[in-house]
Amino acid sequence: MPITIATTYVATYKLIPEYLITKQYWRFTLYSIYTIIISVYLLMVSIFFSLIYLSNFEYDNMNPATKNIIFICTAVYLVVIVVSAFKLLKLNLDQASRTKQLETKILDTQLKLKEQELNYLKMQIHPHFLFNTLNTMYGFALKKADQTPDMILKLSNLLDYLLYQAEKPFVLLTEEIAHIKDYIELEKMRFNNTLNVDIKVSSTSEAITIAPMLLIPFIENSFKHGSIVNGVLNIDIQLTASLEHIHFSIKNSNSENSTSKPGIGLENIKKRLELLYPKKHKLSIQNEPHTFDVELQLKTPSNV
Repeated sequence: MPITIATTYVATYKLIPEYLITKQYWRFTLYSIYTIIISVYLLMVSIFFSLIYLSNFEYDNMNPATKNIIFICTAVYLVVIVVSAFKLLKLNLDQASRTKQLETKILDTQLKLKEQELNYLKMQIHPHFLFNTLNTMYGFALKKADQTPDMILKLSNLLDYLLYQAEKPFVLLTEEIAHIKDYIELEKMRFNNTLNVDIKVSSTSEAITIAPMLLIPFIENSFKHGSIVNGVLNIDIQLTASLEHIHFSIKNSNSENSTSKPGIGLENIKKRLELLYPKKHKLSIQNEPHTFDVELQLKTPSNV
């Protein structure tokens, strides 16, 4: 019994945790051999003392089990092996639990970083969009145009969308479209007769959702960087949506000698797409001599 306890203790508290788990296999093998040699020696000594004190040097009086050294070693090492197996199982379960906790912490950290980056990108998009709209309103105020009250009303709707809807992870596509149409109406007031916008929307369901402020940077970029050709800025917008996919395309007129570069809107939207729709989107931007084309394909949030 003492030899069994000692051997088991050495195996479960020394050899396995310090050498086997840490993958020091040669030390584990070497010290295991030492342990076996010492334990076998102690077993031989215990049998010898059993012969002296319990059997009075009479071999025939010894317990039959004590006479069989192979049986004794098998019994001792069987106990050691079983206890060691439970020890290994416990260590593996503890390691799996720690790994799971660590993975959870890493995922939580990544999620927080993702949310912070998204908020940072939104903070850049919102002032960019708002300043352009306020500049338009300022021009109307200087002219004392009759459309100023209507523009203020539409701007109020846009601000309501920015303050209360854009903070949501996803909004209804119908709300995003209404927001886009309000913005287009504001731009029509600014461009007067020099703007021609053709927008076509086809949707199979009103339950389709999309990340807020995802499409407006493309539209804003068309107004800001598009070129007036033959006295008119032509913008063609097409949006097709289903429960599985959203297809958005916008094309604006562009002059051959145009040197303007897209602002922060398009760069931010690329980053947002990587964060919100990883491997679930396809974006194509082509700057042709006469047109600037953008095409975006998304998988709807229910399938992301």
